[in-house]
Amino acid sequence: MKPVERRLMREVPALRRHLTYSTVLALLGAGLVVGQAALLAGVLADGFAGHAVREAPLAALAAVMALRALLTWVRGALAQRAAADAKATLRDRITGRLRHTGPLRLTTRRHGETATLLTRGLDALDPYVVGYLPTMTATAVVPLVVVAWLWWTDWTSALIIVVTLPLIPVFGALVGMHTAQRTARQWRLLARLGGHFLDVVAGLPTLRAFGREGHQTRVVGEMADAHRRATMRTLRVAFLSSLVLETVATLSVALVAVPVGLRLLGGELDLRTALTVLFLAPEAYLPLRAAGAAFHDSAEGIAVAERVFAILDGENGEDGGDGGDGGETTTERAAGRAPAPDGRTAQLRLDEVTVHYPDRPAPALRNVSLTVRPGEHVALVGPSGAGKSTLLSLLLGFTAPGSGRVTADGTDLADLDPDAWHTQVAWVPQRPHLFAVSVADNIRLGRPDAGDAEVRAAARAASADRFIEELPDGYDTVLGEHGAGLSAGQRQRIALARAFLKDAPVLLLDEPTAHLDPESEAAVTRATVELMRGRTAVVVAHRTSLLPHADRIITVRAGGLVTPQPAVTEGLLAS
Repeated sequence: MKPVERRLMREVPALRRHLTYSTVLALLGAGLVVGQAALLAGVLADGFAGHAVREAPLAALAAVMALRALLTWVRGALAQRAAADAKATLRDRITGRLRHTGPLRLTTRRHGETATLLTRGLDALDPYVVGYLPTMTATAVVPLVVVAWLWWTDWTSALIIVVTLPLIPVFGALVGMHTAQRTARQWRLLARLGGHFLDVVAGLPTLRAFGREGHQTRVVGEMADAHRRATMRTLRVAFLSSLVLETVATLSVALVAVPVGLRLLGGELDLRTALTVLFLAPEAYLPLRAAGAAFHDSAEGIAVAERVFAILDGENGEDGGDGGDGGETTTERAAGRAPAPDGRTAQLRLDEVTVHYPDRPAPALRNVSLTVRPGEHVALVGPSGAGKSTLLSLLLGFTAPGSGRVTADGTDLADLDPDAWHTQVAWVPQRPHLFAVSVADNIRLGRPDAGDAEVRAAARAASADRFIEELPDGYDTVLGEHGAGLSAGQRQRIALARAFLKDAPVLLLDEPTAHLDPESEAAVTRATVELMRGRTAVVVAHRTSLLPHADRIITVRAGGLVTPQPAVTEGLLAS
């Protein structure tokens, strides 16, 4: 057994019980195999000799065959029960571990990989528990019982089996080592695909805002294709190994059968003994042949068990990929769409806009009209659910109005190339999505071709450079999913650094200071005020820290706009 298998036996009681039951059942099965072969040989020998076949041997033979069928059913039922118990035990241990694991211990692990492990991954243990373990116990018991009986019946045939029997595990081990490596790679690719896909889906709005969704479509496709190729390579090796094992077993049986036939013709062996040998010889090799096939079926389960214990031991997994900001790409303009206007001089306007979500009885926005002049700073205030975030989504082009128009310099956003428009807009959401890549790559999402110096300059402008440099690997520190390992204020400053790096003329901010402690709020406010300077900005604000820096404060209530109020203080930003 491998170390991981021995640990499974130690830490999962259901598997220890299953191994005990399988050994006892294998011993009973071996006895029934020998009994069936002896009874069948006796019935056939009497028939060929012209003697009347008595009812007692036939009844005994039928009883033995029925017992073998019952034993097979019982072994399968117990194996299924053991597999379910083992998976439940490991799932409970993993979830318990994750509940008590701090975010810093998950900095390189993705929820998608963990979800893949808890579902598709642990299900891969079924072939190991249901097929491999019972087969291995049969391999240890059945050949010994068969060879012992044959040694008492015909020691010459038993000697041939003893000599040829080791050939099957030798060839199986040679092919099996290669299969284990390929299966481990196949599982790693599947886990990476699951983690990366979930990360991309969770961050899809962010990718769309920065025009990176097309690149990720290709990345996911490439990862899926890599998993497909790895799976096919593993299957090819498995099929090759089956051919090798079946060929070796067939030749070994032939080495027994040919001398038995010659001795029978020469009168050195009686028919009953010859038939018994011929019936039992394949049974001696059968468990080893089945073990070879079961090994390939269970190889993925072994790889999954290693991953499970890596989590339980608190080890960081492999980084699941390049998150949302891989290699550079140029997004082609959508066919038939107008070019985006210059955001520095564009006037944004909502004209009698109504938005109605299917799952809400009342409209999110109702007949809303609003004009934002170039360079103006507008603050949106109001209770949660009033429609403020929906208004920002309209300006981003993420939401289409049910009625009315959203325009930029007089051109409906629906007629603009969305990728070109998103180059003019920087968006900082209330809960920014950070990908499971390095801090620098998360900032570089604002402009993928930016150099290291530009990334550091953007971090300084966002007041993020100090805490980034204190991380274990500085800008190269790999974050966990959703920025695990960083505080809410630190994540917000990373998002502001993206916006600084993008340097877009239109800025949309969705409650950038929400859920922050006073110190973080002050740092984010300073960075946000600097970011707004010289740009058109629409800010959703629950707190008052940004209101003094707005030219207009507009209250949104129940999907409508209340008459604009003058700013709390002078609207122009202090220089």
